[in-house]
Amino acid sequence: MKAYFGRRYMLSASHRLHTSALSAEANRTAYGKCNNGNGHGHNYFLEVLVRGNVDRETGMVVDLVELDQTVRSEVLNRFDHANLNLDPMFSDRVPTTENFCRSIFELLQQVLPAGELEHVRVEETENNFFECSSRG
Repeated sequence: MKAYFGRRYMLSASHRLHTSALSAEANRTAYGKCNNGNGHGHNYFLEVLVRGNVDRETGMVVDLVELDQTVRSEVLNRFDHANLNLDPMFSDRVPTTENFCRSIFELLQQVLPAGELEHVRVEETENNFFECSSRG
């Protein structure tokens, strides 16, 4: 039987939604106020959900301390109070929150201390959230 462990984190980052593949007018049409030349920021809430077997000795799917250390080193230290447009992960992709969520999923999937990454969810505002899942 699989069990799940979820953890929430908070980070602040800025971005400008813009791509050189579109004209200035097409960027304004596609991204609206999010295409502002000065960018804008969000206080993101990040949810990480890990699935796996419950370890017989520890009774846990994943060690909370190890998960926190991994998320801190791979995600929070990299993106908190950063301009996403300047990060190498976004050199060839627009730093939409969809792509931000996907990037976090890719980073964590490679270094998760135990279990399997079920999903990553990023809340951008009280109304907008984005999710990447291992299920397609």
